[in-house]
Amino acid sequence: MRKILVIGAGNIGSTIADFLASTGDYTVTLTDRDQHTLNTANVPDSVRRVTADLESGDVLPDLLQGCFAVLSAAPFHLTTRIASAAAAAGVNYLDLTEDVASTKIVRELSAKAPSVAFIPQCGLAPGFVSIVAHDIARRFDSVDTIQLRVGALPEYSTNALGYNLTWSTDGVINEYIEPCEAIVSGKRRLVPALDGLESLTIDGVKYEAFNTSGGLGSLCDTYDGRVRELNYRTIRYPGHAAIMKVLLNDLRLSERRDVIKSIFEHALPVTMQDVIIILVTVSGQRDGRLTQETFVRAIHGTTVNGRARTGIQITTAGAICAVLDLLAEGRIPVSGLVLQEDIALSQFLENRFGQFYQNHKH
Repeated sequence: MRKILVIGAGNIGSTIADFLASTGDYTVTLTDRDQHTLNTANVPDSVRRVTADLESGDVLPDLLQGCFAVLSAAPFHLTTRIASAAAAAGVNYLDLTEDVASTKIVRELSAKAPSVAFIPQCGLAPGFVSIVAHDIARRFDSVDTIQLRVGALPEYSTNALGYNLTWSTDGVINEYIEPCEAIVSGKRRLVPALDGLESLTIDGVKYEAFNTSGGLGSLCDTYDGRVRELNYRTIRYPGHAAIMKVLLNDLRLSERRDVIKSIFEHALPVTMQDVIIILVTVSGQRDGRLTQETFVRAIHGTTVNGRARTGIQITTAGAICAVLDLLAEGRIPVSGLVLQEDIALSQFLENRFGQFYQNHKH
């Protein structure tokens, strides 16, 4: 069995550890700095739990010894520390980060460990949606527009924000504040988060979508000079963006992330009843005609391996586990920097974890 280190025992990290350990194909160690989080992680008994604070002391070399891969579900500010340790140890590296700056450093580090794979942004968005967009786009003669829209939403909205906490609070705040990559009128640009507000209706339900950071992964690099428009926007229930603009911009809480995080975690309840909306649309020329193709999914929480899991846990953990499987099987590049666009959608969806995305059409 291949030895895997999963860093971060929160909702996503514990789900990754559960998914991998339950296959019987991986020996999994789960680490977190918080003893309570580690003790209460909903994982099989076969998962080894190790308490370690990555920010105090050099604990990673021992944890990485003998590992096939390290999977980071840690906060984004730890990304470069973990990636550096993986490069030094010669261990395959996969992460979920949406943080653009961290990912650039990961890409640079991949050159220092050419014998192993560095695969950043293996989650839902960035991650799976890039695989989908590239798969659709390559079937066009020329591509005009690529639009990626993703939302992790409560099934039942009960507050003015229309939102409940479903994953990392730090991650949500970061993507609402940091500038967003896009291609606008054929030119690569940074556009403000929370701008670009649009209305959507999917199966009779009204939503809004707006710019957030990180969701495009490496698509701007891949399609620079090849498309007129490329953008990523987060889906929310109507009215969400206006309230967030008041909090983050008018009240300047973007300058006090600890305060907005405390407010969110105090006031917004967690829910297990969520739905993940995925909408990827590509338009361009095909056989001499302007054509559009759209991929849509709605994925709800359900029970996996006898454990209740939210939609965001299933999609995010399922994506990185599928990529790990494909790496272990040699079905994607096994060394150097691996982009999500290097992964075939058909192979992903055929995978035992990728199948979470197969059977949940909206």
